[in-house]
Amino acid sequence: MEAYYNLIAMLVAAFSALVIGSIWYHPKVFGNAWLKAAELNDKQMKSGSMVKIFGLALLFAFMLSTALPGIVIHQVGALSLIGGDPTQALASYDAFIADYATNFRTFKHGALHGILTGIFVVLPVLGTNALFERKGAKYIFINSGYWIVTLAIMGGIICAWK
Repeated sequence: MEAYYNLIAMLVAAFSALVIGSIWYHPKVFGNAWLKAAELNDKQMKSGSMVKIFGLALLFAFMLSTALPGIVIHQVGALSLIGGDPTQALASYDAFIADYATNFRTFKHGALHGILTGIFVVLPVLGTNALFERKGAKYIFINSGYWIVTLAIMGGIICAWK
């Protein structure tokens, strides 16, 4: 089970969300467009505790990274079929893992599943919230775009790190 739930990979993936965010929301990328779409100004952006904001953002990204192995690593599905304890599995499980333990364990494959998660989970959730908040399409696509790219990178890191 440890091979699929790698704490270091999950921490690196969580930290990558902050790195990507610092680029994505930079004024020269999407930052200014996001501020306008979010109906925020510089004064509002300077309010609040940045330690609290970034600390919670990192915590939330880590929480997300703990869910990603089940999405981006196919072998976690096999592990779940036996109740999560390989010592209680039939011999066929060991044979299966011996044959397929590293199949699809690449950055590219994890990124693909991260992108799909972003499109089919995050976009509908953020889009629904934004509609009720009366935000426009630009707001939805800037924020969802960030999460699609971020989940691609996070998924790639988690899937490839063995």
